[in-house]
Amino acid sequence: MKITTALNILLSTGGALAKPQLFSRNATSDYPPASTPSNGTRYAIMDNDWTSIGFLPFLLALGGGMKILGLASDTANTWVDQTTLHGLALLERGNLSSCIPVVKGETYPLVQTYQRFQIYQQLWGSLEWQGVFAPTNLTAQATGGDPTGSDPTQISRSAFTEGYPNTTAVPGVSAAQFMIDQVFKYPGQVSIYSAGALTNIATAIRLNSSFASTARELVIMGGYVDLNLYQLNSPLAQDIGSDINFLVDPEAAHIAVTAPFSSITIAGNVANQQYLTQTQLNTILNSSDNAYAQLMSNYFIELPLWDETAAAIMAYPELVTGSVEAYMDVNTAFDSPDLARTHLWSKEFAPSHTRSVHYVTSVDQAGFFQRVESVLAKPETCP
Repeated sequence: MKITTALNILLSTGGALAKPQLFSRNATSDYPPASTPSNGTRYAIMDNDWTSIGFLPFLLALGGGMKILGLASDTANTWVDQTTLHGLALLERGNLSSCIPVVKGETYPLVQTYQRFQIYQQLWGSLEWQGVFAPTNLTAQATGGDPTGSDPTQISRSAFTEGYPNTTAVPGVSAAQFMIDQVFKYPGQVSIYSAGALTNIATAIRLNSSFASTARELVIMGGYVDLNLYQLNSPLAQDIGSDINFLVDPEAAHIAVTAPFSSITIAGNVANQQYLTQTQLNTILNSSDNAYAQLMSNYFIELPLWDETAAAIMAYPELVTGSVEAYMDVNTAFDSPDLARTHLWSKEFAPSHTRSVHYVTSVDQAGFFQRVESVLAKPETCP
């Protein structure tokens, strides 16, 4: 296989970085804050590849006093039809359907496809966790797994341990358009949360050039750095380091992290550090008997609380105990083993098209778990 030169990668349409002449940074500041909020309400739109145990992120947002304008679904761990149904079912489980709508996101990533992903693995090695692009496994689906493979219309009813939904997503509006509409309805007040692929957010950015600058902030779960050596330790470490949210749609991740949001917060490596212990899980199961706490018996404690960490950082910013200001981009070069990998620069060495992000390095773990236990003990309900 012929490997293109670094220069050709940069200048090609599928290059690792955007062309530097697209725009340049202001020498003294990056992006001004969004317009002054008209009231003290903090709004959120939560974009995720919802699963049967994906309720903690929105419970944390509600527990932190945020008003959730809607859940957006995306394709990442499984296809968007399935994640939309999970989002609906989770809200029904806690009687939250009447005040939180669900909007369906884009079915396909901007460039990545099932076939392209398989070719990538042939070139650069297979991944332990392949998300939606794992080959179809009907046996796994029959025993509770979400659909994977090349067919986006698959629905696996056995995966709905939270119950199958009776409600439907908002008709006639895409997740991207919903985000745009809500951001302009509440300028400077809407936090955009992403814990799946960034396809919907990138689509909104492309549809409306003022969308990003009108939102309050973007909070992303993903963007791991320097995990290559860690991935050699075990298959589970390889799973934890694969950054599937970015790998499902690298181009969307690039668009999002270089967009003119007034603030971008990245929960990358730090999201790999929060594990629910069996003792904590037993405490939750023994002390709480509501509809959400009951589902915690299905929680797999061998993996970190990825999405929950990012949601807590958004809802309770005081939990952040360490962060760095960095300039960030995402590799979109297909002819590289580093496809979808995050790279960080200090300001003086950063490419001109990048912008600063808050890269969180540590959180108050005791405070984080206190809030997890609190929202599970007494989940918020619709007014």
